Amino acid sequence: MNSKIQKELPELVENKVISQEVATSIENYYLSKVGNAPNRLFTVFAVLGSALVGLGIILILAHNWDDFSRSIKTIFAFMPLVIGQCIVGYTILNKKSITWREASGVFLFFTVGASMALVSQIYNIPGNFDAYMLTWVLLCLPLVYLLKSHALALLHIIYATSYACSVGYFSGNNSPWVYLMLFALIIPHYYLILKNKRLHNITSVFNWFIPLSLVIVLGAFVKSNNEFGFLMYVILFGLFYNIGKLPFFNSQKIRRNGYLVLGSLGTVYMLLLTSFEWIWNDIFNNKIILNTQEFYIALVLFLITLGVLNYSYSKKWIQNFNLFQYVFLCFVFLFFIGITNSIVSMVLINLLTLALGITVVKIGADKFHFGILNYGLLIITALVTCRFFDTNMSFVIRGILFVGVGVGFFFTNYMMLKKQKANTKIE
Repeated sequence: MNSKIQKELPELVENKVISQEVATSIENYYLSKVGNAPNRLFTVFAVLGSALVGLGIILILAHNWDDFSRSIKTIFAFMPLVIGQCIVGYTILNKKSITWREASGVFLFFTVGASMALVSQIYNIPGNFDAYMLTWVLLCLPLVYLLKSHALALLHIIYATSYACSVGYFSGNNSPWVYLMLFALIIPHYYLILKNKRLHNITSVFNWFIPLSLVIVLGAFVKSNNEFGFLMYVILFGLFYNIGKLPFFNSQKIRRNGYLVLGSLGTVYMLLLTSFEWIWNDIFNNKIILNTQEFYIALVLFLITLGVLNYSYSKKWIQNFNLFQYVFLCFVFLFFIGITNSIVSMVLINLLTLALGITVVKIGADKFHFGILNYGLLIITALVTCRFFDTNMSFVIRGILFVGVGVGFFFTNYMMLKKQKANTKIE
């Protein structure tokens, strides 16, 4: 039972806010919920135990592998797979708990990969790592929906991301387009989690894994026109931030809103990166070709982000001006200006970054949120630090700038703390 509620019940009864009968009913209600709720810690350890058992079996077989005949090797290759299928079948037929579903699903997931690798090695079946990973992920995908397993869904995202990285970063000049299909196939499961388990911890995990996977893989689509990679990432982070500002996500705690955090941090990082002169000199010196996949990917991302922003406006969810939601629009404009005049774009991006920092400071001050306030000050500090390395200012001026920023940190926090105490006294 919730300890906070449990402590407050006697006080409420004593002050005659509620009767003893009502207090007993409330306590029994929460006790029944606790009794019916799955043991999350036990589920986590069950999943971890299944993974360790699967890996342990592989290591034991690998140690004695050369001493077995081909027929014995084949039996050993399929035995864990058969055992895993039997456990999953038992779990489904007997409608076992979520702990059983998660543990059996993870065990079967790893035995599928192990059996594929062993059979390929025994009979010298040719293939490459990319095909192996893709086959493994596709074979195990139905288990996600059959068992309604969150652990399997996370494994699907992780291994799909690994497949995309292998294809896009390490296997030549290929783009992992199949990753988009793998990503789309897990979206229905993610939608059900958002719909039915909005405030659960597992939803927070997915709210981080989904955007992180996209951030990691997006660079694998940058091949011939590297300059558009900057544009693609700025727009992607703009999309994340606007998704994070939707009421469904924005009403949750910041640590649960991976879209908002990654969108904000990613936007600031890309602006700081493109605030250096050498970035724009490289863009200016290279010929920009529009008829490339990078341009079309950036265009699709731009239209999607613009659609999310327009939808928020149509629903009147945007009440106050927030510069972060429009940075992607500004950067698109500055990017194409930089093709003809890199100095103008570089100066304007520095001013845009400074404006972002001031905006965040104002938001933090309005909300009396020290974390947001200091985040804005950190943006300004990072911008000053970047200019420390690529300008010809004297060390005296640089020192004065850092002292000014430090004083700004102290003074701003002090004033807000003083104002917060004054408001507390008034209340």
